[in-house]
Order: sequence, then C-alpha cells, then structure tokens
Amino acid sequence: MSEQTPDAVATTTTGPEQSPETALKTESHDPAVPPAYSQFMRQGWGDRELDLPAHPIASYAEARRRKLAEAFPGERLVLPAGGFKVRSYDTDYRFRPDTAHTYFCGNQTSDAVLVVPETGAGDSVLYARPRSERTTDEFFRDRQYGELWVGRRPSLKEISDSLGLEVRHIDDLPADLGRSGKTRVHRGVSEGVDRIVSADETRDADFARVISEMRLVKDAWEVGELQTACDITTLGFTDSVAEWDRVLEYGERWVEGTFFRRARAMGNDIGYDSIVGGGAHATTLHWIDNTGPITPGELVLLDMGVEGHNLYTADVTRTLPIDGTFTSLQRELYDLVYAAQEAGIQAVRPGVPFHAAHDAAMHVLAHGLEGLKLLPCSAEEALDPESKVYARWTLHGTSHMLGMDVHDCGQASPDVYPKGDLAEGMVLTVEPGLYFQADDLLVPEEMRGIGIRIEDDILVTADGFRNLSDSLPRTSSDVEAWMGSARS
Repeated sequence: MSEQTPDAVATTTTGPEQSPETALKTESHDPAVPPAYSQFMRQGWGDRELDLPAHPIASYAEARRRKLAEAFPGERLVLPAGGFKVRSYDTDYRFRPDTAHTYFCGNQTSDAVLVVPETGAGDSVLYARPRSERTTDEFFRDRQYGELWVGRRPSLKEISDSLGLEVRHIDDLPADLGRSGKTRVHRGVSEGVDRIVSADETRDADFARVISEMRLVKDAWEVGELQTACDITTLGFTDSVAEWDRVLEYGERWVEGTFFRRARAMGNDIGYDSIVGGGAHATTLHWIDNTGPITPGELVLLDMGVEGHNLYTADVTRTLPIDGTFTSLQRELYDLVYAAQEAGIQAVRPGVPFHAAHDAAMHVLAHGLEGLKLLPCSAEEALDPESKVYARWTLHGTSHMLGMDVHDCGQASPDVYPKGDLAEGMVLTVEPGLYFQADDLLVPEEMRGIGIRIEDDILVTADGFRNLSDSLPRTSSDVEAWMGSARS
C-alpha cells in the first residue's frame, strides 16, 4: 500500500532513515502548539526502564540466525520488520511485523531492521525505533509514535534484554548499511531500506527463497505455538455455535465478530480474514464480506483461524448444518468430503510427496462425483492430469504449508515446495471441498448452492501425522452432537 501524502497530514514517517525529531505525524485539525506549551511539555517527567522477561524465542532465533549466516558466508543480511500501512486517509492498519523478521529475532515493533553482518550471526544487530524521548515533541504530538497518543514503545535496552540481541537506534542504520560489502535484503518490506541498499534481483530472490525454506520444518517451540493457536480456534468455533440464536438473528457478521473476540482475547489477532459462508456464499472460496443471512435448512461454511501472540496461526474449516442436523442430501455430500479429507490425512507421513494428500483426497472425490452421475466420463479418466474435469466441483488444492503465515513458505523453490517431499516437523493443511454453484446447470437443482469444506492442521511426525485441530469434531454425527451440546 502506498505511503500517505494528503495535505492534511503535516509530515509522515516513511522509512528508517528519517529521524523522529524531523518527522512528526500530525493533522491539520490538531491544536496549535506554541513554543511555551512545547517547552513545558518537555519538562517534569519521570523515567523508568521496564524489566521485561526474556522472550522464549531468543534461543531458537539465535540458532536460526546462525543457520542463515552459514548459508551466506561473508555477506550482510538485512531483514526489515516493515512499517505502518494506511487503511484510510489518516488511519493506519494495526501493525503486524514481517514474518521473516520476527522469525529470526522475535521483535514485533514497527520500523525495526535486523542485520546479520558479514562477521556472522553472533554479531547480529537489531536496529529499532525506541519509545519517544520526553525532550521532543514526538512524545506528546506524534499520532503514530508519540507515547501519549499510542502508548509506550520499549526502550532499546528493554528490547535487547528481552530478545538477547544487541539493539541500536534505527537512526544509525543508514550509515551502517552504507559500508561496502555484499548485502542481501528481504525486499518489498520497507521502502526506506530498499532505497538505502541497491537491489540485486538474483541475490535478493535467492535470499527470500532460503528464508522461506528454513521455515518449512518447525521446531518443538513452533509446534507448541501452532497447537495453542488451534486450541484457541476451537474455542472460537464453539463460541460461535453457543451464540447460534444471535447468529440466526444477525447472520454471518455475528460469527465473524464472535470469533474475532476470542482471537483478540487469547491471541494476537485472526490469522486471516474469516470466511463465513452461509448458503450459496459457501461456494465462493474466499467469501470474506460476511454480510449474508444464516438461513435454517442450509449449510454454513466457517474457515477461521486464530493468530497467537507469537504470530503462528491456525487455519481450520468446518461446514455446519444451520438447523443443527444435516438433511439426507447434505449428509451424503458432507460424508463424501469427510472421506476425502480422511484419505488425505492418512496419506501424510515423512518421505511422501507434498501432493500425496491432495491426490488421495481427489481420488475419493472424483469417484464420489462419478457415483453422483455428475462426471462426463469415468472417475479414472477425469483424474488424468490432461483432463481433471472433476475439478469443476473441487476448484482448489488440498494442502498448503502453515506457520507464521497462513500460506507459509511461499517463496520456497518449487522443487522443494510444492514439488518436494514431506519431512518430519512440517505442518500443512488438509482441506478438500465440494462446491456446487447456484447457477451450475450440470448438477441437480437440489445440489445448487451447496458448498462444503473440511480443513485441519496436520503435523508430520516421525511415523505419520498428528492432527493439531482434532479437538473440533469432524464427522457428520459428531458435528451434530457438538452443535447440540454447545447450544444447550
């Protein structure tokens, strides 16, 4: 998103090379600040350092930086956190740091930049923007960084003590990056950093690839974070069903808001915009408007995930009968999708191709569609890669990697992901679906407008898999029992 430049904004920070003293974000309607007022506001404030606990990521992040430095010996590696993005005019989105930055250091403050120098990971430095100095107007005037406007940012010492990392002021970054030497930058995150260091598309793209591939296998701490996100997500689904009378009254919006409340109460945020597809909206894969009704007799597809405090996200989908009980047709189609998902999950284990879950699930769905007499050919013919006509009703792949991003590791080499094999410690979704569009004349009228997807988050273990989201019921009978229990 482009930087904000309306006339009403006096000055807006745009990158780490700007000093907080010279870049205040204020508004034209803000009251005037006479010199006497400014001088008076710079006096008489107490000061204190907060004793922040050591971040649990510190030892893991140190090992990650060491591995990253070994991949690029003798090179300077630059990973920005990014800055604020404008939502509308003078209103910013809530800040969320770049995944790679936080993965390698744990920092979640805006405008920071992690630098792993040529001398190795042990000399890594985090350049950060600390809390506003009480001797500057930023403290009481700046709408983006001022302590009296947006709250206290940690000091450089507090960040350093928490993350176990040397921390310098962000204003020192341009001079330090200006030194000669081979430098790779994680591009597209900070316009300011991108301007400081000339781009080398080949080297920088390779840097992004390695960063993605390093996140493919999760360590024990990451698995714990993902499990926590899944557990909170289950609570969010249960909250939604517990308020079903309100859902029936207010529609899709009520589920979205109810789930978001749980995500904010126990986590950092939602991991992605919640999909609440009632009726035919379920056939739109990324229906995030969530403006429709919840109508008895239909199904509702809920694709929602909590992002935890350390930015690991769940990604779970359930399709529920709005009446609490599936009709015979709904149950037949739901059970077909469940069978496909179960086949996909059972295919997960180390050493098999990433696509194994997809192939297993599609085999079940194609034969099911043949049994429903929808295919223009046999299931085996439809499964031929040169045909794939069955995909008219399945539309998407069955799996993607999951981690700090809901579609994690997306810049990995295609030969590694998605064309590579699964390994112990990888986490992927398994989420087949069937979608019969409301205006699809090739399916019986009673099927039109039905969309069903079931999705779980699967950890690859040494001897197979573990379903991190299995606390949320999946079978049609278990879904019905759970809805009845949660509503009572």
